[in-house]
Amino acid sequence: MKRIWLCALLLGFWPALGLSQTTEELVNDGKNAENVTTQSMGYDRKSYSPLKQINKSNVKRLVPIWSTSLMNDQGELAAPTIYSGVMYVINGQWTFAIDVETGKQIWRTPVELESGIQRNAFNRGAATIYNGKLFRVTIDNHVLALDMETGKVLWNQKFADFRDGYYATGGPIIANGVLISGVSGGESTTRGFLDGWDPDTGKRLWRRYTIPAPGEPGSETWPKNSDAWTRGGGPTWRSGSYDPQLDLVYWGTGNAEPYDPRPREDLDSLFTSSVLAIRPKTGELVCYFQYTPNDIYDVDATDENVLADIPVDGQLRKVMIQANKNGFMYVLDRTNCKLIAAHPYVKVNWATGIDLSTGRPVLTDVHKRFLAGEEVEIWPSRGTNAVPIAFNPNTGFVYASTWNVPRIQQLAPQKPPVIGGASTGVHSRFPETQQGDVFGHFVAINPLTGEKKWEVPLTDLPSSAGMLATGGGLVFTGKLTGEFIALDENTGKTLWQFKTGSSVNSTAITYTHKGRQYVTIASGLGGILATRYAARKMPTGGSVWTFALMAE
Repeated sequence: MKRIWLCALLLGFWPALGLSQTTEELVNDGKNAENVTTQSMGYDRKSYSPLKQINKSNVKRLVPIWSTSLMNDQGELAAPTIYSGVMYVINGQWTFAIDVETGKQIWRTPVELESGIQRNAFNRGAATIYNGKLFRVTIDNHVLALDMETGKVLWNQKFADFRDGYYATGGPIIANGVLISGVSGGESTTRGFLDGWDPDTGKRLWRRYTIPAPGEPGSETWPKNSDAWTRGGGPTWRSGSYDPQLDLVYWGTGNAEPYDPRPREDLDSLFTSSVLAIRPKTGELVCYFQYTPNDIYDVDATDENVLADIPVDGQLRKVMIQANKNGFMYVLDRTNCKLIAAHPYVKVNWATGIDLSTGRPVLTDVHKRFLAGEEVEIWPSRGTNAVPIAFNPNTGFVYASTWNVPRIQQLAPQKPPVIGGASTGVHSRFPETQQGDVFGHFVAINPLTGEKKWEVPLTDLPSSAGMLATGGGLVFTGKLTGEFIALDENTGKTLWQFKTGSSVNSTAITYTHKGRQYVTIASGLGGILATRYAARKMPTGGSVWTFALMAE
């Protein structure tokens, strides 16, 4: 039975397009300003565009040229992709093709889920396009391909059972002709993995588990004579980056499961909270770096690894940058996964720093007090809320929306795990807040030195929007209160804003059409934490907005 069926609402005309995206076009995303074929504006995940028709001097003339409903109340977290005048948008309920120039719907295909699904359905990342097909996942652990011209489902594969605690929200990627997808479920009895698929047929080519079986490399970091590894966590619920020259995909993994380290004997629990560098054709693990050994705070490492070539001590280095949820920003050598630099970018109390010789965090007494059964306050609960940072190669700065919220956590009484059930092993909560509290910041930071160029406080609500930097000296982002904003890259000052109909939880893209620069953002409250904070203050309702400069 098909999991997604074609609504077949082919409204109006289909532009005369070529719909066969090549590997070369994916590799060169950004060089043709009319197409946005990958997440974060390129395989390197910089979320940067050199376009500067819209800039600091004229951004006040930015106006909406069209907006359309996305027929969804469960959240808009994914960014659009664009090819040859058509915009592709996904959410938990629909897949859309939209005319870039007019906002007119070309087709839409609704999501049909397995019976028994109770989770809110939402999608991160973006619609993945390649060779005339659009690829996506659904919350019930299906990966599928749709025809970009008609929206017809071409193939559909189930890769996990939701009854076992798995679900899927992250956008897959295409790397060296292979479709690679991840999985969510790190708070349940799951064992994380990545799958490689043949994009033409849907045949699974390989599976790379993030938790090693006994006897495999890394298994020494799990208890002997125990089956803890079979439900050890390490989900892969964000998306990867790709270096075509090195032919390496970099994909982050999530927390160890349970958070309670006793069933894991307080061991490092590889390859949780790590970045894996893998060969896309085979899933072979080439190197890794574990950001948080023995992750007991749910700080993950699933955030995207931004690829850049930057000078380090006078030598140009191939690096990857991650604003880790644990509160530290890391710079690694992406040729060998070795640590170069690490600095806190938010308040951190669980570690005093990162030992550059070992790569390990230098723990404070929070760890011992937690293991002793004390209720502890952990800073941060998350450095960012699972949204892309931006890196401008011209300024050398990372731009991020950060969180200033702790987690209060205590060990729970141990009990046998129930397959498919929640199994964190802790009681956790967020502290009470007051009006006027600072919940986070928009920040510009040098990833090598940790120097902050500017930091703009966010009161009453944090931000769950990603960042987009441009050649026009602007940084686009959004707020849970619905504003889509443009910041000055040099000062963080808000130069322009527009109120959308719901919260902005996604990441903007920019591109040109017939010589005119456009900026597009999806709006719609969704995601677990964004909803927790903003549900009483903001309405739901998904929409996508496209802006351009008003004529003088």
